[in-house]
Amino acid sequence: MSWRDYATAMAAYNRWMNERLYALCEGLSEEERTMDLGAFFGSVHNTLDHILWADEALLVRLGHESRKIERYLPPMIADFGALSARRAEVDQSISNWAGSVDDEEIAEPYEFVSVLYGKSTVVPRYVLLMHLFNHQTHHRGQVTTLLSQLGHDVGITDLPWVPATAS
Repeated sequence: MSWRDYATAMAAYNRWMNERLYALCEGLSEEERTMDLGAFFGSVHNTLDHILWADEALLVRLGHESRKIERYLPPMIADFGALSARRAEVDQSISNWAGSVDDEEIAEPYEFVSVLYGKSTVVPRYVLLMHLFNHQTHHRGQVTTLLSQLGHDVGITDLPWVPATAS
């Protein structure tokens, strides 16, 4: 399998899961969405907001942009409608980027300074590709737990069930 195949499959999964989560969250009250339930970022809203921030930061790095990445301060986008609209835009950007992944380029080293840890590191670019999708899945798992605590069932979240049309 090529890195492009991996990236496009994961981008389809990412979009499918985000569409499902955001549709469910749209039906929550503002109080449910923003209630601090003890997760890393407190609420459903802030966790979704953090995922979006990280996706945008990783796309900057993966897209060779020189734009400075600011430290995450929740919420980046306080309005759920605006957050949902931006999520859809970023999911499209991820899909577009995934379709352009080049196996040779993605193996090249990439040096960056973490805004969170304040350290410089060098990794093959494919580590950032994997982290993009791993990070999303990690925090979406937290969101599904929070939703479950609020009495909402997300349903199937497994990769093999992504509809073929999700890409």
